[in-house]
Amino acid sequence: MKLRVVMADDEDLARRVLREHLLRDGRIEIVAECSNGLEAVKAIHETKPDVAFLDVQMPKLDGFEVLELATEARAVVFVTAFDEYAMRAFEAAAVDYLLKPFSATRLEASLARVRARLGAVAAEPLAAHDLKHAARRPGEFLERIVVKDGPRVHVIPVHKLDYAEAQDDYVSLRSDGRTWMKQQTIASLEAALDPQRFLRMHRSYLVNIQKIVRLDPNTKDTWLAVLADGTQTPVSRAGYARFRELIGGAD
Repeated sequence: MKLRVVMADDEDLARRVLREHLLRDGRIEIVAECSNGLEAVKAIHETKPDVAFLDVQMPKLDGFEVLELATEARAVVFVTAFDEYAMRAFEAAAVDYLLKPFSATRLEASLARVRARLGAVAAEPLAAHDLKHAARRPGEFLERIVVKDGPRVHVIPVHKLDYAEAQDDYVSLRSDGRTWMKQQTIASLEAALDPQRFLRMHRSYLVNIQKIVRLDPNTKDTWLAVLADGTQTPVSRAGYARFRELIGGAD
């Protein structure tokens, strides 16, 4: 099986080593080389490769953020000098995790895994979208959210996120007066955000509590959270109880 490859690493030497190893396999075509995460997302979107080889730590976007956005890649292999991301990589449905420096034999084994994966899944996408939101270590939460809008990538710092609203398998993200749609369930987004900063105030709304200026009564058992910009979001009875518990039961 001939493989079309995108490779991304911010180090020239690392790209050269990987390129030389890959080209020893006569069934490899390198369709793009990238030096940062944004370039990788763009290249993957344009070329739709069989496999992307991604460094973890890169400028603009890291490897996991690229994986989350690069839905056109049929398989992903991480290539990095850091072993602490291995579990997260496999939980994010990566095919393999190459630890630098790697040998030609180790890369051959990785390519065999890629071909086996592609043979098993035929032409299906890499994974269901929630699999790509990789598990994090306890106490480690998102500090920014990346959203793909056609060829563009928006980066939203979480402290600027006002709220997220569930819309089937998407979330609507509100920040700085703008709204973005992201293919992700609200449950997986909630699990990735710091629960001391973001609270499920309603089954469909996840709210940045630092943006709340007051809670107004709405019906007998519901309230409205009024945010700093005047936006109102619904608050259920359970959400109200969680909010009171988080702030110490203050009235």
